[in-house]
Amino acid sequence: MPAKYIRLADILRESIFQNTGRGIYKLPSEKELCEQYHMSRQTVRTALHLLTEEGLIEKRKGSGSYSTGLGVMQNTIAVIVNYAEEYTTPTFLANIKSVLGEKGYSINVYSTRSRIAEERKILEKLKDASIRGIIVEGSKNALPNPNLDLYEHLMAKGISILFSGGIYKGLTDCICMKDNDYYGGYLLAKHLIQMGHTRIAGIFKMDDQQGLERYMGFASAMRDFGIPFPEELTAWYTAANLEALQSKGDTSFLTDLIRRNKGLYSSVICQNDEIAYWLIQELSYAQIRVPEDISVVSFDNSYMSDLNSVHITTLAHDREPGSAAAAALLRMIQGETIFSEDFSWNLVAKNSDAPYNS
Repeated sequence: MPAKYIRLADILRESIFQNTGRGIYKLPSEKELCEQYHMSRQTVRTALHLLTEEGLIEKRKGSGSYSTGLGVMQNTIAVIVNYAEEYTTPTFLANIKSVLGEKGYSINVYSTRSRIAEERKILEKLKDASIRGIIVEGSKNALPNPNLDLYEHLMAKGISILFSGGIYKGLTDCICMKDNDYYGGYLLAKHLIQMGHTRIAGIFKMDDQQGLERYMGFASAMRDFGIPFPEELTAWYTAANLEALQSKGDTSFLTDLIRRNKGLYSSVICQNDEIAYWLIQELSYAQIRVPEDISVVSFDNSYMSDLNSVHITTLAHDREPGSAAAAALLRMIQGETIFSEDFSWNLVAKNSDAPYNS
């Protein structure tokens, strides 16, 4: 016959599994377990220690023992991204894996290649998969999405879903962890204005919420500082343009903005470090110097901001997106009520911008 603490651990383990996915599950206190199962305090503590070692419970000082959310089903998290090889994605995935791995979860990564139809195929597969949660980077999340029915179906099954970077309109009950992109656009524009720039161009992604919000922050700063906003100096690109840039080196949407310059602008706010990197390359081919002729700033503070001889002034994430998303999803799985969050930005000044000299 197994030892008493093993028998008690088996009973408690089954109770944990039965309550997985039903909200926060708190185990009875040590005293209550002693009385209920007629066992000594030492036996109860040994059983709880065993469950703690298995990762099934955690002790909260002054409160008791709670389920961690691990269950009898496969403890796998699906992570849906646009491009697994995109310049910020490996770090994003590594941090998710690190946070979830510490708690006993594994991850399966799926790439939509920013295609709505591919996203649907992935969601159809996940309908029948044994997963505990999903972290989603939406595909063209500024556009209406026909896959909301599948997200709603998965949530109805009790699967926790968390969006990173932006959320589809219509999924009002979903949680999203993202940067405050409006504030970021405003911050970069303000930075340039305070350096004397009043003719500021922008390059933003039009089918992505990040792009729209960054554009709006930029435009609002121009308004607030009383500077006329020249719409003709805003260049837009799409997921298709980005894929052509990455796969074929097609920089036509950047060279078009350069051809339109003719002294119309003295600085450019870019969607991110990748776009800024390619823009600086194209400017050098056109014999336009950065920052002597044009200042360039961007978002992300990634390794791409330092690849050129000119290091790009950029915004750094206040919180790492992958770690924040993983930590929030764990809390959701444990049954906690959480709310969407917008994270701030920090300006990292380098040498791609300079005060404007007329």
